Amino acid sequence: MDKLKIGDRVVMNDNYSVSDENKGRIWTVRSEPYMCCGTTVVLLEERTGAYAADGLDKVC
Repeated sequence: MDKLKIGDRVVMNDNYSVSDENKGRIWTVRSEPYMCCGTTVVLLEERTGAYAADGLDKVC
């Protein structure tokens, strides 16, 4: 996967449990990737807390 960057549009994939509410929802990345507890994460607009980058797929 390409490195995520601010402004990328992403959806949550099936690497982690995703609520029905968030399945298929398009999110916008609002931070550069960074390490947290050994996992690469990013911040998403309209979401509190970081989300694992490998749980996201870019949308064209």
